[in-house]
Amino acid sequence: MNFDFSGKTAIVTGAGHGIGRAIARGFADLGAQVFACDLEIGELQETSAGRMTVWAFDIADRAAIAAFVAEAERTGRIDILVNNAGGVRGQTHRPVEEVTFEQWRALFEVNVDGAFAFAQSVAPAMKRAGSGRIVSISSGAGLGVSLTGIQAYAAAKHALVGLTRQLGHELGRFGITVNSVAPGFVRSNPASERQWQSYGADGQKAMLERIAMRRLGRPEDIADAVLFLASEHASWITGQVLQVDGGK
Repeated sequence: MNFDFSGKTAIVTGAGHGIGRAIARGFADLGAQVFACDLEIGELQETSAGRMTVWAFDIADRAAIAAFVAEAERTGRIDILVNNAGGVRGQTHRPVEEVTFEQWRALFEVNVDGAFAFAQSVAPAMKRAGSGRIVSISSGAGLGVSLTGIQAYAAAKHALVGLTRQLGHELGRFGITVNSVAPGFVRSNPASERQWQSYGADGQKAMLERIAMRRLGRPEDIADAVLFLASEHASWITGQVLQVDGGK
Protein backbone atom coordinates (compact mmCIF):
# COMPACT_ATOMS: atom_id res chain seq x y z
CA MET A 1 0.00 0.00 0.00
CA ASN A 2 1.67 3.19 -1.20
CA PHE A 3 0.56 6.71 -0.39
CA ASP A 4 1.00 9.47 -2.96
CA PHE A 5 -0.39 12.95 -2.39
CA SER A 6 1.21 14.59 -5.42
CA GLY A 7 -0.99 17.39 -6.72
CA LYS A 8 -3.03 17.49 -3.50
CA THR A 9 -3.47 20.45 -1.17
CA ALA A 10 -3.55 19.71 2.55
CA ILE A 11 -4.28 22.00 5.50
CA VAL A 12 -2.83 20.96 8.88
CA THR A 13 -3.65 22.91 12.03
CA GLY A 14 -1.53 22.85 15.17
CA ALA A 15 1.52 21.97 13.07
CA GLY A 16 4.15 23.73 15.16
CA HIS A 17 5.41 20.66 16.99
CA GLY A 18 4.78 17.06 17.95
CA ILE A 19 1.92 15.26 16.24
CA GLY A 20 0.99 18.20 14.00
CA ARG A 21 4.58 18.56 12.81
CA ALA A 22 4.78 14.85 11.98
CA ILE A 23 1.51 15.05 10.04
CA ALA A 24 2.51 18.14 8.05
CA ARG A 25 5.90 16.72 7.18
CA GLY A 26 4.33 13.38 6.26
CA PHE A 27 2.08 15.00 3.67
CA ALA A 28 4.90 17.17 2.33
CA ASP A 29 7.22 14.18 2.01
CA LEU A 30 4.54 12.40 -0.03
CA GLY A 31 4.11 15.24 -2.50
CA ALA A 32 1.29 17.39 -1.09
CA GLN A 33 1.28 21.16 -1.04
CA VAL A 34 0.87 21.74 2.70
CA PHE A 35 -0.60 24.79 4.42
CA ALA A 36 0.33 24.59 8.10
CA CYS A 37 -0.76 26.85 10.94
CA ASP A 38 -0.15 27.24 14.66
CA LEU A 39 0.30 29.98 17.25
CA GLU A 40 4.08 30.42 16.99
CA ILE A 41 5.82 31.27 13.72
CA GLY A 42 9.18 30.09 15.07
CA GLU A 43 7.91 26.55 15.65
CA LEU A 44 6.20 26.54 12.26
CA GLN A 45 9.43 27.52 10.55
CA GLU A 46 11.09 24.54 12.22
CA THR A 47 8.28 22.34 10.90
CA SER A 48 8.46 23.74 7.38
CA ALA A 49 10.00 21.45 4.80
CA GLY A 50 9.67 21.50 1.03
CA ARG A 51 6.18 22.19 -0.25
CA MET A 52 4.85 23.99 2.82
CA THR A 53 3.28 27.39 3.53
CA VAL A 54 3.07 28.44 7.19
CA TRP A 55 0.85 30.98 8.92
CA ALA A 56 0.80 31.87 12.62
CA PHE A 57 -2.58 32.76 14.17
CA ASP A 58 -5.01 31.69 16.88
CA ILE A 59 -7.74 29.40 15.57
CA ALA A 60 -10.19 31.31 17.74
CA ASP A 61 -9.88 34.03 15.06
CA ARG A 62 -12.58 33.17 12.51
CA ALA A 63 -11.43 35.89 10.08
CA ALA A 64 -7.90 34.47 10.12
CA ILE A 65 -9.24 31.00 9.40
CA ALA A 66 -11.19 32.28 6.41
CA ALA A 67 -8.14 34.12 5.05
CA PHE A 68 -5.90 31.09 5.54
CA VAL A 69 -8.32 28.76 3.77
CA ALA A 70 -8.72 31.27 0.94
CA GLU A 71 -4.92 31.33 0.55
CA ALA A 72 -4.84 27.54 0.35
CA GLU A 73 -7.64 27.55 -2.19
CA ARG A 74 -5.49 29.66 -4.51
CA THR A 75 -3.80 26.36 -5.43
CA GLY A 76 -7.05 25.52 -7.18
CA ARG A 77 -8.22 22.90 -4.71
CA ILE A 78 -8.43 21.84 -1.08
CA ASP A 79 -8.23 18.08 -0.79
CA ILE A 80 -7.41 17.45 2.85
CA LEU A 81 -8.05 19.12 6.19
CA VAL A 82 -6.41 17.83 9.37
CA ASN A 83 -7.80 19.41 12.53
CA ASN A 84 -4.93 18.76 14.91
CA ALA A 85 -4.92 21.99 16.94
CA GLY A 86 -6.12 21.44 20.49
CA GLY A 87 -4.85 20.71 23.96
CA VAL A 88 -5.30 21.95 27.50
CA ARG A 89 -3.90 25.50 27.11
CA GLY A 90 -1.93 25.28 30.33
CA GLN A 91 -4.85 24.10 32.43
CA THR A 92 -4.59 21.39 35.07
CA HIS A 93 -7.22 19.50 37.01
CA ARG A 94 -9.30 21.52 39.45
CA PRO A 95 -12.45 20.48 41.34
CA VAL A 96 -15.48 21.08 39.17
CA GLU A 97 -16.84 23.79 41.45
CA GLU A 98 -13.62 25.80 41.00
CA VAL A 99 -13.59 25.77 37.18
CA THR A 100 -14.54 29.12 35.70
CA PHE A 101 -16.75 29.41 32.66
CA GLU A 102 -13.89 31.17 30.85
CA GLN A 103 -11.62 28.15 31.46
CA TRP A 104 -14.35 25.82 30.23
CA ARG A 105 -14.96 27.84 27.08
CA ALA A 106 -11.25 28.20 26.32
CA LEU A 107 -10.87 24.46 25.83
CA PHE A 108 -14.00 24.15 23.71
CA GLU A 109 -12.74 27.06 21.62
CA VAL A 110 -9.45 25.38 20.72
CA ASN A 111 -10.61 21.74 20.58
CA VAL A 112 -14.06 22.02 18.97
CA ASP A 113 -14.89 25.49 17.69
CA GLY A 114 -11.73 25.72 15.59
CA ALA A 115 -12.35 22.32 14.04
CA PHE A 116 -15.92 23.30 13.19
CA ALA A 117 -14.82 26.62 11.68
CA PHE A 118 -12.17 24.98 9.52
CA ALA A 119 -14.58 22.25 8.34
CA GLN A 120 -17.17 24.91 7.52
CA SER A 121 -14.57 26.89 5.56
CA VAL A 122 -13.25 24.01 3.43
CA ALA A 123 -16.60 22.33 2.75
CA PRO A 124 -17.62 24.49 -0.24
CA ALA A 125 -14.40 23.77 -2.17
CA MET A 126 -14.59 20.07 -1.37
CA LYS A 127 -18.24 19.93 -2.43
CA ARG A 128 -17.42 21.58 -5.75
CA ALA A 129 -14.66 19.06 -6.32
CA GLY A 130 -16.87 16.14 -5.34
CA SER A 131 -14.22 14.80 -2.99
CA GLY A 132 -12.31 15.60 0.18
CA ARG A 133 -10.83 14.25 3.37
CA ILE A 134 -11.31 15.72 6.83
CA VAL A 135 -9.44 14.10 9.71
CA SER A 136 -9.62 15.43 13.26
CA ILE A 137 -7.32 14.46 16.09
CA SER A 138 -9.48 13.63 19.08
CA SER A 139 -8.23 11.60 22.05
CA GLY A 140 -8.87 8.59 24.19
CA ALA A 141 -10.44 11.24 26.42
CA GLY A 142 -13.16 11.60 23.78
CA LEU A 143 -14.14 7.96 24.19
CA GLY A 144 -13.87 7.58 27.94
CA VAL A 145 -12.41 9.73 30.69
CA SER A 146 -9.36 11.95 30.52
CA LEU A 147 -6.14 11.10 32.34
CA THR A 148 -5.71 14.84 32.86
CA GLY A 149 -8.89 15.04 34.92
CA ILE A 150 -9.77 18.27 33.11
CA GLN A 151 -13.54 18.27 32.66
CA ALA A 152 -13.62 20.69 29.72
CA TYR A 153 -10.94 18.75 27.83
CA ALA A 154 -12.82 15.46 28.14
CA ALA A 155 -16.12 17.07 27.18
CA ALA A 156 -14.57 18.91 24.23
CA LYS A 157 -12.98 15.75 22.83
CA HIS A 158 -16.31 13.93 23.15
CA ALA A 159 -17.87 16.81 21.22
CA LEU A 160 -15.21 16.50 18.51
CA VAL A 161 -16.02 12.81 18.13
CA GLY A 162 -19.71 13.68 17.79
CA LEU A 163 -18.93 16.37 15.22
CA THR A 164 -16.87 13.86 13.24
CA ARG A 165 -19.71 11.36 13.07
CA GLN A 166 -22.31 13.99 12.21
CA LEU A 167 -20.23 15.60 9.44
CA GLY A 168 -19.37 12.18 8.05
CA HIS A 169 -23.09 11.52 7.64
CA GLU A 170 -23.79 14.96 6.16
CA LEU A 171 -20.89 15.21 3.71
CA GLY A 172 -20.65 11.65 2.46
CA ARG A 173 -23.02 12.30 -0.44
CA PHE A 174 -20.49 14.81 -1.78
CA GLY A 175 -17.61 12.34 -1.79
CA ILE A 176 -16.13 13.82 1.39
CA THR A 177 -15.02 11.52 4.19
CA VAL A 178 -14.78 12.72 7.80
CA ASN A 179 -12.91 10.65 10.36
CA SER A 180 -10.97 11.01 13.57
CA VAL A 181 -7.79 9.56 15.06
CA ALA A 182 -7.85 9.12 18.84
CA PRO A 183 -4.26 8.92 20.09
CA GLY A 184 -3.17 7.23 23.24
CA PHE A 185 -0.50 8.86 25.38
CA VAL A 186 2.18 10.54 23.26
CA ARG A 187 4.94 12.71 24.74
CA SER A 188 4.57 15.27 21.99
CA ASN A 189 4.38 18.70 23.65
CA PRO A 190 5.20 20.50 26.92
CA ALA A 191 1.80 19.68 28.43
CA SER A 192 2.08 15.93 27.82
CA GLU A 193 5.69 15.98 29.03
CA ARG A 194 4.64 17.65 32.30
CA GLN A 195 1.86 15.11 32.66
CA TRP A 196 4.27 12.22 32.11
CA GLN A 197 6.76 13.56 34.65
CA SER A 198 4.00 14.07 37.22
CA TYR A 199 3.36 10.31 37.36
CA GLY A 200 6.80 9.53 38.75
CA ALA A 201 8.67 6.29 38.10
CA ASP A 202 5.98 4.03 39.56
CA GLY A 203 3.15 5.73 37.72
CA GLN A 204 5.03 5.66 34.44
CA LYS A 205 5.70 1.95 34.83
CA ALA A 206 2.04 1.30 35.64
CA MET A 207 0.91 3.21 32.55
CA LEU A 208 3.22 1.23 30.29
CA GLU A 209 1.96 -2.03 31.77
CA ARG A 210 -1.61 -1.05 30.82
CA ILE A 211 -0.59 -0.68 27.17
CA ALA A 212 -0.52 -3.93 25.18
CA MET A 213 2.52 -2.85 23.17
CA ARG A 214 4.34 -1.75 26.35
CA ARG A 215 5.44 1.58 24.91
CA LEU A 216 4.14 5.10 24.53
CA GLY A 217 3.13 6.42 21.14
CA ARG A 218 5.28 8.48 18.81
CA PRO A 219 4.04 11.40 16.73
CA GLU A 220 4.78 9.33 13.62
CA ASP A 221 2.39 6.61 14.82
CA ILE A 222 -0.45 9.12 14.75
CA ALA A 223 0.70 10.70 11.48
CA ASP A 224 0.68 7.30 9.75
CA ALA A 225 -2.97 6.77 10.72
CA VAL A 226 -3.89 10.23 9.41
CA LEU A 227 -2.10 9.60 6.12
CA PHE A 228 -4.08 6.40 5.67
CA LEU A 229 -7.45 8.05 6.37
CA ALA A 230 -6.56 10.88 3.97
CA SER A 231 -5.57 8.49 1.21
CA GLU A 232 -7.56 6.84 -1.55
CA HIS A 233 -7.23 3.57 0.34
CA ALA A 234 -9.75 4.90 2.88
CA SER A 235 -12.34 6.12 0.38
CA TRP A 236 -15.16 4.04 1.92
CA ILE A 237 -14.43 4.88 5.55
CA THR A 238 -16.28 7.79 7.11
CA GLY A 239 -17.68 8.85 10.47
CA GLN A 240 -15.20 6.59 12.24
CA VAL A 241 -12.81 7.01 15.16
CA LEU A 242 -9.55 5.10 14.84
CA GLN A 243 -7.90 4.50 18.22
CA VAL A 244 -4.11 4.54 17.93
CA ASP A 245 -3.09 3.78 21.47
CA GLY A 246 -0.91 0.66 21.52
CA GLY A 247 -3.84 -1.48 22.64
CA LYS A 248 -5.60 -1.45 25.98
